[in-house]
Order: sequence, then structure tokens, then C-alpha cells
Amino acid sequence: MPATAATAAGAGRPPGGAAATMEASGTWEADQPMAHDEFTRAVDASREVELTVTGRRSGRPISLPVWFVRDSDYLYLVPVSGSDSSWYRNVLRTPALQLTAGDAQLAASAAPVTDPARVGEIVDMFRAKYGTEDVAAYYPKQNAAVQVPLG
Repeated sequence: MPATAATAAGAGRPPGGAAATMEASGTWEADQPMAHDEFTRAVDASREVELTVTGRRSGRPISLPVWFVRDSDYLYLVPVSGSDSSWYRNVLRTPALQLTAGDAQLAASAAPVTDPARVGEIVDMFRAKYGTEDVAAYYPKQNAAVQVPLG
């Protein structure tokens, strides 16, 4: 299930995988380097990933579980509250993020997706993966997504 108000703040959920640190340049550097293929295998076997972003006010790492879809060499994330979601606004400020699937990690730079037609395509992929009813229930505002390159 996507992040709720409680999990969005990280309550009750420890960050997954190995630790990571934020460099002064604003990019993530994994403490344990991980191959692209390892992360791809881990994400293909997962239903959700742990997303770590930098708080736009605090500057601290914030982790939460999120649903995703994979399309070729990209992962797509849809914020539960659309463009009003805190983690989405954090990504707009600092695009560097970290994804964790099992023990595998990926440090990447995210790109916002706001074109209504493209967001609709991504939401359609979410419906195919998670079901129409759950996507309708958990994603009431579908006006934004995030694209994360896998390599």
C-alpha cells in the first residue's frame, strides 16, 4: 500500500537496506556500491520500494515506502496526493534521491512528470499493476508523477 500520513513521516518503518549519505553537492552516495542489474532484479521482485528524499526545509533524509511501476529503463512513482505530496515537493527542490528494494539500492536524479497525457499513461500502468480500485482509493489526485532512470 502506498504511504499513508503515518508512514509518510517514517513512523514505524525503519529505512530499508544499507545506509547512504548525502554529499555536499546534493547527490546520494551509497555506502555499499550496487550494480544496476542487481537493483533491477530486486525491484522486479518487489511490490514497493523505499524512497529516500531530502527534506526541503530540514535538509534531512526522509524515507517512506512507495508503489512504483517499471517501464524499460525507468521507474515511475506517483505521489499519493499528487503535486501536493510532501515527498514530491521535496524532489522538486532536490531531485537527488535514493531507492531501496530489498538489499539493493539505487541513487538517482528524478525528473517530475506533469504533462497530463503522460501522467495518465503512468497511472494506467499503476492500475494494471495494483488494480483499478486500489489506485482510485489511494491516488485521489493524479496530476503528477516522477521518472527515475535505472542506469
